[in-house]
Amino acid sequence: MAVRNVKIEGPYDFDRVLERLALDPLNAVDQDDRSVKVPYYCPSGNGEVIHVQATGSTDEPEFRITFENEENLDEKQNRISDIFQWQTGLHEMHEHFLQTDLKPIFEEHIGTPIILEFDPFATIIKSIIHQQLNLKFAFTLTHRFVTTYGWEKDGVWFYPCPEKVSALTVEELRELQFSQRKAEYVIGVGQKVSSGELDLAKLATQTDEEVIKELTKIRGIGPWTAQSFLLFGLGRPNLFPKADIGIQNAIKKLFQMEQKPTMEELDEFSTAWHPYLSYASLYLWRSIE
Repeated sequence: MAVRNVKIEGPYDFDRVLERLALDPLNAVDQDDRSVKVPYYCPSGNGEVIHVQATGSTDEPEFRITFENEENLDEKQNRISDIFQWQTGLHEMHEHFLQTDLKPIFEEHIGTPIILEFDPFATIIKSIIHQQLNLKFAFTLTHRFVTTYGWEKDGVWFYPCPEKVSALTVEELRELQFSQRKAEYVIGVGQKVSSGELDLAKLATQTDEEVIKELTKIRGIGPWTAQSFLLFGLGRPNLFPKADIGIQNAIKKLFQMEQKPTMEELDEFSTAWHPYLSYASLYLWRSIE
């Protein structure tokens, strides 16, 4: 076992992070202990459970990370830092939004970071499963999928690897209540990743536009899923999925509009929110949760 303590720049509200993570029944969150067990997907195919606990405050954030072993500690710590976006100071972004019409929701949700999904492949699979479903059933269906085909360690669930997903049949997923198309899409992505046709590590080095172009070639991945991967798989800071119903509803509520904003109005509203559109999106979603 190995332990490291990390201090980062505030504001950073880990309790809000845990609140968000607790929505997904697959996540091992303990809000009283202010901690979460993170599945770390090793390149070798094995997995490790990393325990992350908040020991500081929103203004002075500090964390205790407990690793199972001392192998590749820097690499594992960097991955945890990526997931929780510790390297991205929120102060400058927060000050930016205090000068905009989103000031009220940024004051209310101060220190809310963008959090990445725990694994890039899992991010795409989860996004495809969640397409066009209400959130409750989306989490239920994802839970069925992972607990049937993934694996568990120390109370933490790992998504199945691409090779396992690629070998599934549509009939197997239909038994879990997947639609025919959703089943085909999930298996298809597994096949593309396991064959090397889709290189998820390479995507991390590409521009937003290149990633969207690459992903939307794949059956079942449209702009919404590609943007979701950029945001929650790679943590890109300047994304604004205008077609998202939640964002439209949040803007309608915040600005007391009689109907949902048009695409032109959304462009107009968002001009002042650059270069932090991803945070505008996140805080708008939070404002109506």
